[in-house]
Amino acid sequence: MLDLVAVREGSTVQDSLALALRTARHVEQLGFVRYWLAEHHNMPGIASSATAVLVGYIAAGTRGIRVGSGGVMLPNHAPLVVAEAFGTLAELYPGRIDLGLGRAPGTDPLTMRALRRDRVESEEDFPRDVAELQRLLAPAEPGQRLMANPGAGTQVPIWLLGSSLFSASLAASMGLPFAFASHFAPRLLLQALQVYREGFRPSAVLQRPYVAIGVPLIAADDDAQAEYLASSTYQRVLGILTGRRGKLPPPVPDFLRSLHPQERAAIDDFLAAAVIGGPDSVRAGLEQLARATAADEFVLVSDVFDPELRLRSLDIAAQALARSQAAVAA
Repeated sequence: MLDLVAVREGSTVQDSLALALRTARHVEQLGFVRYWLAEHHNMPGIASSATAVLVGYIAAGTRGIRVGSGGVMLPNHAPLVVAEAFGTLAELYPGRIDLGLGRAPGTDPLTMRALRRDRVESEEDFPRDVAELQRLLAPAEPGQRLMANPGAGTQVPIWLLGSSLFSASLAASMGLPFAFASHFAPRLLLQALQVYREGFRPSAVLQRPYVAIGVPLIAADDDAQAEYLASSTYQRVLGILTGRRGKLPPPVPDFLRSLHPQERAAIDDFLAAAVIGGPDSVRAGLEQLARATAADEFVLVSDVFDPELRLRSLDIAAQALARSQAAVAA
């Protein structure tokens, strides 16, 4: 699961953080293997800006599920700082920490300047910074002058995240696992996976391509209820597309019907990888995605306004996946 730690209308940041931990504990019981948190800044509806802090909070409150960043936006940080933060987490929670890295700023230009000060980013910086992070997290070599402490020797697993062919190609050339951000930018999904798989070079950490894809997921007891709950996500997406970001709003009936056709089309493009519906529709949607992408993992994003119905949505998804796996095994 990927959690943006949405702040809901009528609730507080503290409420959202508590819900994130509750959700992580819930999906751990359901058998989810990872719980990732995303770095975003200067957004009133998202409370995951201090990503490493939240990774520690979730890891401390769970037992065995892997917890990590999906991702840390590396251009915002010096590699040494990231290595020390995630190295510390790896020492506190051995074998449970993932470090997903993105190359976007995760914010608006004004905030980007506040985060980076006067730093000017070039296309060559991201591959170089990823390689530096790998060195800092690897066992220290004799005479090594710059060390991450904690960090050296922890070998925190690094994932490359992205929504472009650049990230797919880089992950392939470095022999790293790749997570595609199809939960908000699905247009290049299949092309990026092809680039990654065809260009993959085995590495010391990974012998074969390994792919995760983002999947917006809204499940309910029937299709009509799921569509109603999804209207919160539709409203949020429309706000992103029109530059009017805010807190996650409650659902409203027939939201899509109230929009101009061009607005509906834009939302559909944004959520082209979404799976929305009752149990049978969710199962069919996930199976279709599996066939189309051959993804090794789904990264579910479920922004349901009502916390109880959010947990119910994840229950239904887990049950659907279990039924699909049982059918394949049979």
